[in-house]
Amino acid sequence: MIDLMSIARTEADGGDLFGALSGLFEPADVKPEGYPDAVVWKGGNHTGNVNPVAHSMTDAYALLGTLAAIDILQLPFYAVPMWSQYRHDTELASLGWFGNMPCTSIKWSTAGDAYVNDGNGNKVVVMGKSANAPLRTQAGVYCNVRPYGPITVVRCMPCLPYSQDKAKFTVNDKGIVHSEMNTPGVQLAYANRLFLQMVNETGRLGRVATKPTQAMEDGINAGLHSWLIKDTKFEVGRKYAVDPYEEHKERIDKIIALLPADFKAGMENWGGRIEQHIADTNYGLLVWDLIEKRDSIVLATDLDGDRLTDLLADISDPLRAFGGMVAKHLGHDVNMTEVWSDMGHTTGNGRDMTSVMHRMDGPPIHEQTLGSADAMLLRLLDGDESMGGTKQPYDPRIHFVLIRDAYLDANPDNAELRKWLDDALDTFDEVYAGTRPGFLEGYKALKDAIKPWGA
Repeated sequence: MIDLMSIARTEADGGDLFGALSGLFEPADVKPEGYPDAVVWKGGNHTGNVNPVAHSMTDAYALLGTLAAIDILQLPFYAVPMWSQYRHDTELASLGWFGNMPCTSIKWSTAGDAYVNDGNGNKVVVMGKSANAPLRTQAGVYCNVRPYGPITVVRCMPCLPYSQDKAKFTVNDKGIVHSEMNTPGVQLAYANRLFLQMVNETGRLGRVATKPTQAMEDGINAGLHSWLIKDTKFEVGRKYAVDPYEEHKERIDKIIALLPADFKAGMENWGGRIEQHIADTNYGLLVWDLIEKRDSIVLATDLDGDRLTDLLADISDPLRAFGGMVAKHLGHDVNMTEVWSDMGHTTGNGRDMTSVMHRMDGPPIHEQTLGSADAMLLRLLDGDESMGGTKQPYDPRIHFVLIRDAYLDANPDNAELRKWLDDALDTFDEVYAGTRPGFLEGYKALKDAIKPWGA
């Protein structure tokens, strides 16, 4: 058993967390290419027939939940230290280590505005905030894919229409905010191609969510899309009035010149249905897709993609609530959660939405955000996780779900591993059925109930 409470206190008190974790693992036998000084740990049972996954060791329950899950499961893994203080102390170098690990990886995000020590006894906001944007840049991430219910969002990254460069971010004497764009065109092209590949392979409706009429950046994105579907078998229904490739041809050709010569190889046989909309329209369209259970894939920039996935996460609760109001108005007292499920809808409240970041080189990075992990950790440290019975203890199921997804991604043909992971998740659900145990009690119960991999 790992002394999780001691680790939580060490982190909260600003103690030697690196030393505490170093004692749990051994140095790894792999390093990310180009980073000979990277700190990488190794753990679990490396039995030889399972490809390991790399974990980011971040903050709060992202750290504690991961430590508990990897100790319970004992699958072979690598781990890179990445909690806020360590990211700050290494001036974000640890992001490059993790982002270039040569294996499928799991990145946890927690609160972006954490305070850390600056080395001179002062508290400062952690460098790089939640580290998502600089990690994507250092890892060569070009998009993430977020499926939820019938809708999958392919979100270009970084493609950020706001500043990621503090040195070039200013507010002038008239209060005008100026920011420097940060949108690698090559990565836009890769995200566009993945979107088209998914539409071709799944037969789903493809929706393009850009705003070429108003945003120059989106004009380039839409132009790359236009160039990619030329000489393919895709049918375009709703179409932009002006061909953005022709409008921005000189600029877009500069990006095309940087792509591999065979970038469009085989695409002449790709096909499917595409609808081209301005970004705003997709908010309403996706609500209809959700209600009508229409399978669709939408391509969006980072900013709009974030809004669209927020919509998918948030819309089901009000739809269920409104359905209950209509039923009550008609004189029926119904359980709308059951009705929602009976009608064939599968979306919950967004906490079960998965996300996979694709890299220009190397396997993907599975990611998940724990929005209130720091507040829940304080409740554990205070000795009352339930706050007098008003709250439930932390539910670590997401750790086991994400680990399952990542290992199956890294080992797609390993039937034995798939069955073992499914059985482990079933056992988790048995342990956590009914009244949710406290985090430490749940850890012990799971440790007793789940037979480790390779045991």
